[in-house]
Amino acid sequence: MVSLCARQIEDRARFLISSQSRREQRQPGAPCMIHIRPATEADFTALLHVQQAAFGEYANVYAVSGWTTETLDSLREDAREKHIFVAEVEGVVVGSVRFWTVAGVCIIRLLSVSPTHQGHGLGKALIREIEQVATDAHKFYACTMLRTARNIYLFFSLGYKAETILPDHYDHLDLICFAKYRSAGC
Repeated sequence: MVSLCARQIEDRARFLISSQSRREQRQPGAPCMIHIRPATEADFTALLHVQQAAFGEYANVYAVSGWTTETLDSLREDAREKHIFVAEVEGVVVGSVRFWTVAGVCIIRLLSVSPTHQGHGLGKALIREIEQVATDAHKFYACTMLRTARNIYLFFSLGYKAETILPDHYDHLDLICFAKYRSAGC
């Protein structure tokens, strides 16, 4: 079990970001019109394709099979218990995220953006939409893979603070978890 204070976690995460090679960093391209809306069952096939492509990028870093092999049936089951948003560009689903609130904590999972649309603000738009609609939440909580510098940067850029590291978690993944507390500006 690793026990680190929040400052050590943030320092480690910032080190990982700064040590990321320039070739991995994506530069924002031309702006695109993003439409965020609740997912419908008609979106589920496209949503799974985006999720498979997004998490498939990490197949050489982590075992991500749980996220790349999800079935329509398991997604339907998840949709009964959670909220799901999709991001569309020109009417095509290019991103998604799931969330739910428990005792005032909004848990954010499976943020996925098509690799060809990353770096255009879709991930930020999806998270910001959750922050707007989850009015019953006083805290937002999300985890990402520890060795994914751009994901860590995304949460820092949205005002999230590193809260904990979960070593050897799901399928032996090392995760870093972030929290953001609701403020007047959220």
